Amino acid sequence: MPHAPGLIDSGVGQAGSTAAQREDLGHRHVTATQSEHQGSGPGPQRRDGRADVPAQQAAGPAGSAAAESAAGEAAAGDAGLGLAADSWRRAPLALSRSGADRAAHHRVDEAWLAAAWADPATRVLVLAEGRALVVDIAPDRTDLVLLPPAEAPAGDRIYLGTDEDGVSYFAVTATELPAAAEGAGARAADLREVGASLGDREAGLLVHAVALENWHRSHRFCPRCGHHTRPASAGHVRQCTACGREHYPRTDPAVIMLVTDDQDRALLGRQAVWPQGRYSTLAGFVEPGESLEQAVAREVREESGVVVAQADYVASQPWPFPCSLMLGFTARADARDGGTEIHVDGEELSDARWFSREELRAGMENGTVLPPSGISIARRLIELWYGSPLPDSAHW
Repeated sequence: MPHAPGLIDSGVGQAGSTAAQREDLGHRHVTATQSEHQGSGPGPQRRDGRADVPAQQAAGPAGSAAAESAAGEAAAGDAGLGLAADSWRRAPLALSRSGADRAAHHRVDEAWLAAAWADPATRVLVLAEGRALVVDIAPDRTDLVLLPPAEAPAGDRIYLGTDEDGVSYFAVTATELPAAAEGAGARAADLREVGASLGDREAGLLVHAVALENWHRSHRFCPRCGHHTRPASAGHVRQCTACGREHYPRTDPAVIMLVTDDQDRALLGRQAVWPQGRYSTLAGFVEPGESLEQAVAREVREESGVVVAQADYVASQPWPFPCSLMLGFTARADARDGGTEIHVDGEELSDARWFSREELRAGMENGTVLPPSGISIARRLIELWYGSPLPDSAHW
């Protein structure tokens, strides 16, 4: 599905790399099977009766030549940008960074937690409905405002971890942000706004805290007996005050995929509610009893009518809006028997198109195509296919 509200990071639903790109990123080759491939005969069979084949065979010579061309473009792009070979491909995704050990063994050690809170070196991140105080220290760099425990407001505490220097970090969920700190040059911001401009450690702290704050806010009652629950295990568990049952944070897996055809064009789609020109990769939630590869094939076919023959895992990124984990894939469409023909469902997608690199470049230059922002895994998937980072000015 193109982005649903919680999946606006990645794809249109909820939302083919070259061989060199797959090797660089440690891709794990898989073939979509079972739910989308059934039957008997020579090789796995699809519901539509077509035998499954490797992507190279399905794509044919044109796909192979396009892949070689893409690899050349990628290398040229690196050289022209003055980057170390493949450095941008290997860079961690914006919300997958961290610089603190979560040290889960401390969560049930009340004496240790009390001592850590009493330590003036400990730092506290104050959150109020997903927003924290930040300070802009450069055009592309933002720091969190972290307080000593003595200056933190009242609220539920969440132990976030300890860094290599022995500094421990907590989050406090409050009803409002400290006014004194906000008046001293700080401003309130949310994760979508500053996630990409924070350093590794602070990005990890904010993602962790926002995910748990969202969960605590929506799980205040026991689904078993209906009574109130209370935080436990330093904010990583909620326990029912009546039946004692423990409840753990929820994470919803969602696949997001860049699909390419036999001409090495990329499939991008859009929702009707999006601003004019906004396009992204396809995405969708994984259903119960479904593998990730099956989810890739099902979502692409449901939303666009395109048949997926192969899917390759790329990387993952938390997306705590409110509780998703985006699992990025590249996928190859099956060019046989009209498998690359687009038929949008009209519900999740209002439009979908195959873009060549030249068409995407021209669209970004004239402003008629707006790709996803830098915080999203969707943008990285598009860049891997495109062969270089997209222009900073081109995003939603």
